[in-house]
Amino acid sequence: MSDQIELLHYWRSSCSWRVRWALAIKGISYKSTPINLLKEEQKIDSYTANNPSAFVPTIKINGESLAESGAILEWLEEVYPTPAILPQDSLSRIKVRQLALTIIAGTQPIQNPAVLKTVSSSPEARQEFGRHWIANGLAVYEKLLERGNPGTYSFGSTVTMADLCLIPQVYNANRFNVDMSQFPLISGINQRCLATKECDTAAPHNQPGAS
Repeated sequence: MSDQIELLHYWRSSCSWRVRWALAIKGISYKSTPINLLKEEQKIDSYTANNPSAFVPTIKINGESLAESGAILEWLEEVYPTPAILPQDSLSRIKVRQLALTIIAGTQPIQNPAVLKTVSSSPEARQEFGRHWIANGLAVYEKLLERGNPGTYSFGSTVTMADLCLIPQVYNANRFNVDMSQFPLISGINQRCLATKECDTAAPHNQPGAS
């Protein structure tokens, strides 16, 4: 493939990590452009011209700007199908997508800093709010794993889109001091994913601007 890809991202953003990890799995080279959320670079006109939501990441594909990490993951899977991050059969695919969306739609947005700012001016109250909803989302994920097909990873023995969404959320859970002992299946998957080369390459500590 000859697509020219640029990723505008923040080192600690879980949504950015998902996309970096997919790019690493698929061996896709890209231009990395850090966006410093602490300096609110995502709100300046040059960024919102690419992504009106003022969120990260944004991906530029041959100069065209697109956003939403879930949609980006789907595009990467369609255009670069190997190595795959979705199973082959339709029933398995919906199970993996269900797990992924439990994080993408049902957990991460509720603890996003933009949401927490509207909850309270108290850092302690924001922390408690975020911790509650992260734990709630991970509890749902754990139950889905219990009745699903967990193995080495969230769905069998191969890293899938579900893991790409889960592990960055566990990273956030640790930042919010969520008690992870209540999620033994998730905790085991997290350890095994973090040990993979592609996950480590995409992880926050290996990104420009990491502190």
